[in-house]
Amino acid sequence: MITNTQLSSLKSLDYLPYLDENGIIAEKLHKEIGVYAIFDETKQLKFIGYSRDIYASLKQHLVRQPKQCYWLKIEIIERPSRTILEEIKDNWTQENGDLSINDEVNQNLWTQPIDAKIHITEEEKETYNNSDELGKIKLLKKVARRVQADIEETLNQRGNKTEIRFNPKLKEQGLLDLK
Repeated sequence: MITNTQLSSLKSLDYLPYLDENGIIAEKLHKEIGVYAIFDETKQLKFIGYSRDIYASLKQHLVRQPKQCYWLKIEIIERPSRTILEEIKDNWTQENGDLSINDEVNQNLWTQPIDAKIHITEEEKETYNNSDELGKIKLLKKVARRVQADIEETLNQRGNKTEIRFNPKLKEQGLLDLK
């Protein structure tokens, strides 16, 4: 079991590439429990999270914030304990000194489904407002697919080869999230 004296400082951990040389997230993180820090291209800290499946969480973050996910630092723990996970996250946040990464707006960008509706054009707004329920659903799916295509293009430019599958049901609500 990890005790306070065993907690790694964020600075003491090595940077790992978000996508390996094959363009994928490290498969060995599948079902691993721990805390992770995500850094942008310049190694600026952008997010600290914890998960019972680091791989699945990193995949979600890559889709939600593809331009921010370049480097990682990870602390894997053997026994799941929310207390320990939160303690590590809090320590890393304090060590970083920038508490804004924990504000609600930043957290939502990393943890909530993508709201494609914010990308709706004025013309689409007008069409939406003058549509019946089925027409609204079709328009929201269209907007969600457009945003999805942009995300996929960004990921392709990054060399991503990790399989990405979006939940088709959420597109009806104008939301994007992985299945």
